[in-house]
Amino acid sequence: MRTLAYAYFCKSNNLNSFLNSAPLAQMKFSLLLLTVLITFVSANAQIGDSTKLPFAIANEKKMSEDDLKNKKEGAYFTGIPDLSSDPVNGFGYGAEGSVYFNGKRSDPFFAYSAYRAKIDLTLFNTTRSQREMMLRLDVPYILNTKWRLRVEAGYESNPNLLYFGNTEKTLGGLSYYPNGDSSKALVNNAKYSDYENSLKGANIFFNTYIKQEYILNVSGERSFMEGKVRALVGFEMAQVNIKTFAGNSLLVNDFSQKKILGVGKGLVSFLQLGLIYDTRDLETDPGQGVFAELTNELSLKKLGSAYNCNKTFAHFNIYQNLFPKYSKKLVLAFRTAGGYTAGNAPFFEYQDQWSSEGSIEGLGGAHTLRGYKQSRFMSRVMTFNNLELRYRFAQTNILNQHLAFGAVPFFDAGGIWDKMPRNLNFNNYRISEGLGFRIVWNVNTVMRFDYAISKEDHQFFFNFAHTF
Repeated sequence: MRTLAYAYFCKSNNLNSFLNSAPLAQMKFSLLLLTVLITFVSANAQIGDSTKLPFAIANEKKMSEDDLKNKKEGAYFTGIPDLSSDPVNGFGYGAEGSVYFNGKRSDPFFAYSAYRAKIDLTLFNTTRSQREMMLRLDVPYILNTKWRLRVEAGYESNPNLLYFGNTEKTLGGLSYYPNGDSSKALVNNAKYSDYENSLKGANIFFNTYIKQEYILNVSGERSFMEGKVRALVGFEMAQVNIKTFAGNSLLVNDFSQKKILGVGKGLVSFLQLGLIYDTRDLETDPGQGVFAELTNELSLKKLGSAYNCNKTFAHFNIYQNLFPKYSKKLVLAFRTAGGYTAGNAPFFEYQDQWSSEGSIEGLGGAHTLRGYKQSRFMSRVMTFNNLELRYRFAQTNILNQHLAFGAVPFFDAGGIWDKMPRNLNFNNYRISEGLGFRIVWNVNTVMRFDYAISKEDHQFFFNFAHTF
């Protein structure tokens, strides 16, 4: 459907006028498309009330007895106010919610999927003018087939994004002259707070830029080998506008010197392909299993994009319940991942690794290297690793709602290179560590609270869903 719509707009020469139209009109189009799909999904979620699977699914993908017992039937809503505070975006307020369609226990897929369909809505704003509206749809085993449908549409505007360079030289640390006086000794390996306070006058927005983005993504996944393997094909289209503030800007300097591409307004489109191996017992909160994937995004001017580039990403996660006889959930979770960007990609694509479960922004921030600022390090080659010990220490039922509570000590490591390294160089790695707290609501909704530290910074995050 996405490809046909895109081809129509190109053929009728309406694509550019559509993408340059008022924001409200663009959002109405995305919402109209999702409204049609949601109506279809709601009807689809009610069918399949039988006791026999229409095709075989591996036993490894069956939910644990404890999770299955706590899984709710039918449709239900989860959502809480989204409140946050950080020195980059200011005080944030909004809401994140999900509507789940689980079906009945007699549904043969009830024990093998976290849900029959899910709709996520995010509405967010901050005191420093970051705004986001995102609507997502996910339907495993749609119409009782081996296909899975994912749709994402949204808008984001953020005037607080940070750019430190697109090179491994940024691994050298932050440096500044006290009070901007170059006659004084240069301070090297500075704390982020001290470096930020040193940016004054014309340099106050030296590392800051503005990004406005409209995005629409549609993908389909077809399962094989009793549901353990999925092949993916998708298409993404985004209208991106990158601007900077008045004064001295590192982004403008690098763009003017032709070190990077991507400043200004442009259309970015990708043909997406992927291969996924998945034996997790519960996607939203795994206690056992493996998740591995290899994805590729191809951007060509022939597909309407402003750039010719290719992005490849490999991702491997393993989850092991350490002592199932003594603890219902004491899970060792480990992730290793790496990405390579080839061709003439805009700078903002180097920091975005595309996974079948959603883009992973790095290196730095809530999803990769939690002790460093978002996009603190980026280059053509990126790798990151995460280790978590997820311990569920209590669970209860309140007003017919199941709540589980967990503690999560974690360790993160990641590195970048300007070209594919011949040998693994640990000098290019940076590390962070921290402690997290989890609240799992009705099996599927995970609320994550993480506090992370590094030699450069310390950060607190509140998000939905596990880091991986």
